[in-house]
Amino acid sequence: MPKATVNGKEIEFEKGMTALQVAELAGEEIPRFCYHERLKIAGNCRMCLVEIQPGPPKPAASCAMPAAEGMKIITNSPMVKKAREGVMEFLLMNHPLDCPICDQAGECDLQDQSVAYGRGKSRFDEHKRAVKDKYMGPIVKTQMTRCIHCTRCVRFMEEIAGVPELGATSRGEHMEVGTYIEKGLSSELSGNIIDLCPVGALTSKPYAYKARPWELKKTETIDVLDAVGSNIRIDSRGNEVLRILPSVNEEINEEWISDKTRYGYEGLKNQRLDKPYISRDGKLVEASWNEAIHEVAVVLKKVRPEKVAAIAGDLVDVEGIYALKKLLDELNIKNYDCRQDGAMYDPLNRASYIFNTSIAGIEQADLVLIIGSNPRYEAPLVNARIRKVVVAKNLPVALIGTQVDLTYKYEFLGQDSGLIEDILNEKHPFSEKLKAAKNPIIIVGNTVYKRTDVEGLIGQIYNLAIKFNVIREDWNGYNALQKVAGRTGALDVGFVAPKGGRDITSINQGIRANEFDVIILYGADEIDTAKYLEKTLVIYIGHHGDVGANIADIILPTAAYTEKDAIYVNLEGRAQKASKAVFPLGDARVDFEIFSLIAEKLGIKSFSNQAEIRSELENKFEVFRNIGALTKAKWTSEVSHTRVNKNPIEAENFNFYLSDSISRNSRTMVNCNAEFRSEEHT
Repeated sequence: MPKATVNGKEIEFEKGMTALQVAELAGEEIPRFCYHERLKIAGNCRMCLVEIQPGPPKPAASCAMPAAEGMKIITNSPMVKKAREGVMEFLLMNHPLDCPICDQAGECDLQDQSVAYGRGKSRFDEHKRAVKDKYMGPIVKTQMTRCIHCTRCVRFMEEIAGVPELGATSRGEHMEVGTYIEKGLSSELSGNIIDLCPVGALTSKPYAYKARPWELKKTETIDVLDAVGSNIRIDSRGNEVLRILPSVNEEINEEWISDKTRYGYEGLKNQRLDKPYISRDGKLVEASWNEAIHEVAVVLKKVRPEKVAAIAGDLVDVEGIYALKKLLDELNIKNYDCRQDGAMYDPLNRASYIFNTSIAGIEQADLVLIIGSNPRYEAPLVNARIRKVVVAKNLPVALIGTQVDLTYKYEFLGQDSGLIEDILNEKHPFSEKLKAAKNPIIIVGNTVYKRTDVEGLIGQIYNLAIKFNVIREDWNGYNALQKVAGRTGALDVGFVAPKGGRDITSINQGIRANEFDVIILYGADEIDTAKYLEKTLVIYIGHHGDVGANIADIILPTAAYTEKDAIYVNLEGRAQKASKAVFPLGDARVDFEIFSLIAEKLGIKSFSNQAEIRSELENKFEVFRNIGALTKAKWTSEVSHTRVNKNPIEAENFNFYLSDSISRNSRTMVNCNAEFRSEEHT
């Protein structure tokens, strides 16, 4: 490896590194504004100046200077200090003196670096330049007079998000960064430019003037508004969540999060269930926990097990779903399912319902085939990872399904369900590409699992995977793209009807035929059979007054994901722990505690605390022994050879902004839906 000297200290570095990266290897901190590890080098701000020997008799921009064997890098010489002070003086020349009212104050790179390199007073007598603020949609608030033209936002939108809607117009002192025409940023990742902006030019519109960073309690946890399991930091004050920021996790979300992850939390303040309710004379009235639990126990005691069914929703945690399953099993109730949308994932075959390659593993792929999915909205961070490899390595991508904008180029093969059989039998040109690929991956969307011919179609895809080495000992390229956070964990613990029970398809048929006396809805708000439940007693256990609560006869309020310590399993099959940031609202309780109270009232043994339930999960299921790590799975079920129908393969008409009860109550998500979804349909 080549060697360079940084301030007299010899350092080995990898070929291709810049002087800035080598200096940081030596432990030297280099100031910068435009440089970012995940973006292309721009060399705009010139704040990272260093002295290079041998070299020109002037400081060089270290971010754009390739390191070379024998190079001497000096970061602390008088020349370097004077040059950086000069750059800082020019950066502050037009910057407004509004730190007291700026939302960036307290976590501003410009503030921090002006302490080290600022002069203390200005030598300029001219008036400061003012720039008109730009409209960028419901998420990003602009104060463009503060902009220092680092172009991080421009590069992010073009390189990472793949939506090049930001750019610079004019030149020199007339240069302005903004949208070319006045419109909102339509990317589902646009909020990340707020984090990237090193000054207060781009700030969070929903968070504006809410708090200062030193007032906030910071809690590291995970997001549950999609199945990716992005690592996040919740900033709260008192018992209110004020903002959500990304935490770095290279294996999952790197340092990005989707706009729904960032602003869905607003829904935690609206339409919340904070007290138990019982229906009296056709009206819901407040009740104590003792009254509500007694009512549930009386109902479950007098109704025959075959007349009871339970449906779990999309945001449920593992401890809660497992406690409910134990309760139902003790009561001999066999009609339950976690697949409320009818997606028939096989609970006995873990490899068929997880993202086996892993999100980080996408970077090892040399071919991607997407079937019946739009990952841009179903899993934005998975799509961003695919785009990253497309940009870096020209990764070939093909799509069978609805033709959509994925933010990168792909080969559209069509929508015909017979295409998979043609590729399998080598009657399609794409077969040759699959055959030549060393690490191909197949991504199967949720809509495929909702088809009536799901067994036959998945069987064909599996045969395709085996024939073309998509699945082998050292590589598993078969990937189911789950959309919701609670389902993988629920499938892992077996919350699907056992032998002799009724699954979601049969439960829905039974609801339509009025065959059940009691329906338990555990956070299930996406059911399409609500209108058939008028004569059925409905017990709703959840945290929002959404579809399920509106048809309920008994309501038991639960804590939301920010209000409890819980385990969730993401689409890769990776178990992760969420941490409580604030206390549950009102009289709401943690999910598993509610089921323990019901069990206790019925005289059934249940869990007395969370440690007990986690201990049992660890003993029974391997995935919960490896929190934070991947647990690999092998294909275990027999492949079905049933016929595939001729219905075209389509991606779901998935509303990214309003996909769950929390997001539907977020004002920002509602505004985004009104602005961007209305554009799609005009």
